[in-house]
Amino acid sequence: MRTALIGYGLGGAAFHAPFLATTAGLTLAAVVTGNPERQAEVASRYPGVELIGSPAEVWRRADEFDLVVVTTPNRWHAEHARAALEHGLHAVVDKPFASSAAEARELADLAAARGLLLAPFHNRRWDGDFRTVARLVGEGALGRVHRFESRFERWRPEVKEGWKESGDPADLGSIVFDLGTHLIDQAVALFGRPTGVYAEVRTLRAGARAHDDAFLALTHPSGAVSHLWASALAASPGPRFRVLGDRSAFVKHGMDPQEEALKAGEVPGGPGWGEEPAERWGVLGSAPVPTSPGAYQDFYAAVAAGRAPVPVADAITGLDVVEAAFTSARTNTVVPLP
Repeated sequence: MRTALIGYGLGGAAFHAPFLATTAGLTLAAVVTGNPERQAEVASRYPGVELIGSPAEVWRRADEFDLVVVTTPNRWHAEHARAALEHGLHAVVDKPFASSAAEARELADLAAARGLLLAPFHNRRWDGDFRTVARLVGEGALGRVHRFESRFERWRPEVKEGWKESGDPADLGSIVFDLGTHLIDQAVALFGRPTGVYAEVRTLRAGARAHDDAFLALTHPSGAVSHLWASALAASPGPRFRVLGDRSAFVKHGMDPQEEALKAGEVPGGPGWGEEPAERWGVLGSAPVPTSPGAYQDFYAAVAAGRAPVPVADAITGLDVVEAAFTSARTNTVVPLP
């Protein structure tokens, strides 16, 4: 599949290009960026890959490509995904998949009508620690899970300029759209569409305009609850996962190693890829549990095989949760999801 990667910020450089360049069945044919420094980086790292200055050029030459990967700033995700589908191209869309659940449904309907692959990029389903949690839950090692706790907490007290810190709602800069979408998607993958959402969403740092701290509580049909934290002002982060069941509990600290490896320029999928040393394993009760290897490469392997690794319906549910979270935080109420 001849692929055009639209955007080459952190997402494009670390989470997409390395896999598009190494996955059998995919060819990184072009990168769209107007930034001279990023153009130089692409030319150095991926010789022979065409540099294109704007998405409009991709649409004009749509017959030269099969797949578009959208990893532009959040406000453009749905617009670029829609353009790709309208020009007959399969699409992978970085998170957040769209600005609203209604917009996401429109994209899903368009893809279905055109018979095209549309894949939300929720790569955190392939974090090693999350794969470990999913395995333990699936095996029944915890018994009946009654609480799932998950955190993306960081210590970034200084506000950095950029669209992610924008107070313009159209920029989708809230931490709920950023880290929160990962947390929500993992909870949905484990326990399904929630029946109710409670949230506290705040802006804490001096000079900050976008939300930088959030807590969400999701109630699932099984009776399990997901407690999700995302923060840029956590000087003492809690455990990445704490999962409580009626038979045992699993606790895991630290972050999946794949992101740092990709930022360092490592080639994904080689020997030892995504593995964690024993001192970083989580514990089931008091027994250490080896962390399943992280496997971001599996996402694009599925795309190359013509399958959406994450159902669009799950991305729509995630956006339903995001919208309910904002309503809950504004009204201090539990918001039911039909």
